[in-house]
Amino acid sequence: MANLRRAPRANHPILDTVGMPEWRKTNFEALEDRSPADVPMRWLFARQDLDSPELGVSRFVYEPGARMPFAHRHREQEEAYVVVGGSGRANLDGEIVALGVWDVLRVAPTVVRSFEAGPEGLDLICIGGRRPDGGDGETAPDPWQ
Repeated sequence: MANLRRAPRANHPILDTVGMPEWRKTNFEALEDRSPADVPMRWLFARQDLDSPELGVSRFVYEPGARMPFAHRHREQEEAYVVVGGSGRANLDGEIVALGVWDVLRVAPTVVRSFEAGPEGLDLICIGGRRPDGGDGETAPDPWQ
């Protein structure tokens, strides 16, 4: 369950116009798993629960050795991925980048990306910016084949 606090604040042109609360808290373990049935990982999206038009925060938990069976890119959104557990690799436009705990990987919108977990799994937090109306993600073929 998310916590929400609405309180008066100093004049802030962006926050005041959208009526956004000053803060909101949620917990990834309380979020619905939105992963496809045939993928050995969990997809947890907090954007809606955080009630933020500016930030998307997601958690992707891969089982040991699991690979994303497709890749994706964006038209506008830049993303940063933080490894909070395990290890793995990122496939970035065909270039393989090793990832370990507390690595932070920034990926420009147009870079095609996909991830693979190491032997102990991979736990990633993804932070993205404002999502354009209708979204801007585009899937790409499996880059691991």
